[in-house]
Amino acid sequence: MHPSPLRVLSLIPPMTQLNTPYPSTAYLTGFLRSRGIAATQRDIALQLVLELFSPDGLRALHEKVNAVPAKKRSPSLHCFAEQFDRYLAAVTPAVAFLQGRDPSMGYRIAGRAFLPEGPRFAALDVYIDDEGGDPLAWAFGNLGIQDRARHLATLFLDDLADVLRDAADSRFEFVRYAESLALSQPTFEPLARALAAPPTLVDATLEKLTLAAIAAEQPDVVLLSAPFPGSVYAAFRMAQAIKAGHPKIVTVLGGGYVNTELRELKEPRVFDHIDYVTLDDGERPILALLEHLDGQRPRLNLVRTYVRVDGQVRYFNASEPDIPFAEVGTPTWDGLPLDRYLSLLDMLNPMHRLWSDGRWNKLTIAHGCYWKKCSFCDVNLDYIGRYDGAPAELLVDRIETIIAETGQTGFHFVDEAAPPKALKALADELHKRNRAISWWGNIRFEKSFTPELCRQLADSGCIAVSGGLEVASDRLLQLMKKGVSVDQVARVTRAFSDAGILVHAYLMYGFPTQTVQDTVDALEYVRQLFAEGCIQSGFFHRFACTVHSPVGKNPAEYGIKLQPLPPISFASNDVAFIDPTGVDHARLGQALNKALYNYMHGLGLDEDVRAWFDDRVPKPRVGRHFIAKALANRG
Repeated sequence: MHPSPLRVLSLIPPMTQLNTPYPSTAYLTGFLRSRGIAATQRDIALQLVLELFSPDGLRALHEKVNAVPAKKRSPSLHCFAEQFDRYLAAVTPAVAFLQGRDPSMGYRIAGRAFLPEGPRFAALDVYIDDEGGDPLAWAFGNLGIQDRARHLATLFLDDLADVLRDAADSRFEFVRYAESLALSQPTFEPLARALAAPPTLVDATLEKLTLAAIAAEQPDVVLLSAPFPGSVYAAFRMAQAIKAGHPKIVTVLGGGYVNTELRELKEPRVFDHIDYVTLDDGERPILALLEHLDGQRPRLNLVRTYVRVDGQVRYFNASEPDIPFAEVGTPTWDGLPLDRYLSLLDMLNPMHRLWSDGRWNKLTIAHGCYWKKCSFCDVNLDYIGRYDGAPAELLVDRIETIIAETGQTGFHFVDEAAPPKALKALADELHKRNRAISWWGNIRFEKSFTPELCRQLADSGCIAVSGGLEVASDRLLQLMKKGVSVDQVARVTRAFSDAGILVHAYLMYGFPTQTVQDTVDALEYVRQLFAEGCIQSGFFHRFACTVHSPVGKNPAEYGIKLQPLPPISFASNDVAFIDPTGVDHARLGQALNKALYNYMHGLGLDEDVRAWFDDRVPKPRVGRHFIAKALANRG
């Protein structure tokens, strides 16, 4: 087949992340170009924020605030209205500073007299010591001017986001937009109503930016990548604008959200805005679609693609193999303004900040997960279930190509869990080529990560790892099929920490059959892991049962009953369940998150874990020195 003559534009809809491009369009653009196809990309999520938080954007927002009666204004709106001139003067320098383009402005920002301080700055008061000293001195000392200023500038943007939400669009957030309209919504009705409503200030700005990208790139096909529920509404708004202005342009929707939630799509109205919806890895379906649009392939031979035919949704899937991971090409960031991303510092914990701070080249070591047994995970879906690696030489070739293009040597490996063997081979190859990079990524805390391997990974540039400890309970870890135990996690995480690598633990509560006692025990384990220097950061998330996971497919094995699902014509992912333990996990979650927030700041590590809970809870069954003993026995 000849390369398609069609021009393809890939767009990142709001909201994803602001410090670095979401990698899906970089992968697809690199792949399509490797096949001789004219492909370009734009990050509309970043453009939207830069447009809204500019002098013109603030003037438009000011008009919205003025339309709100004074009695109905939130504290954020009052502050913005009263100090509007200061906000207007500060917004351009603050954004330029967060982009790393005006570092000297950090001195003014750090002095706390330049930025207007709205309600978000009240969070700093919790750090003031008994003598009434500098609230940020404990975190940044007397020297870290740039970090201090970045934290303050981030709070300034958070204040502005609150104003935008209160006055112009209640659905707006920096990392998600109108998420509730798409998250596990059985019908399209909420999205349809929102798309039919008059555009908000955010919507109007989004439409203007979308049409400007179309005018500049003149595409025949537009790929919209929706990785999360919080990017779906904006993707549809963008498609709506494209269809209204350029009805002949073909719109295609794909991405992580689609792959997870739209596997039972029956709603014809989706196709008022979107011409094709593709599932799983996009390379093969997009190639097949371009051949179809060129007249080289019948519609019947599309791959993993939904289309509306005679008013009905039909799914076409000619059985063709996916493109091997070794042949997907190298991602390219060409077309994405790498000097305009915002390095935010919303969390002072050094490990936690990596997600929002710094510009990372995102790359995958291998496709899928080599373990694929965890019972809470969507192991049946392609992005996890189909494991496919590539030789270390090819990976380092990709790394060197990306460094040459971006000038950046920082990498975030975005695997579900990077395999220890592949990481060792990568470290060997980087050493062989004498190539210096810094990198971090997701792993499993398995015993293959010996102290020797951890030191080698640190030498290769590893600065941090994240991994799932989930519920720190051997009984529940076994039920989850994690393949690890608490004392093993302690030894592995300590080996990383001893090598100078920061460790973040993904934690879970509310797993089937988890009791209050289990939760208290888990928090005691977590306290000890922080106290012993095994982990530096963590995040507790509430267990959600999904229809694609082993728990969702075999609930009786996990002691629960699923609630009946409504008829599905649009999205399906989370499914409610009845757990006979009857525990109020939401109430427990508040205590867990409060404890974790303090642990990440080095506070409360000697306190009895029961102190974090509002209700009486049982005493931990875990020995107070369990982790210390596990570490002492690691020889």
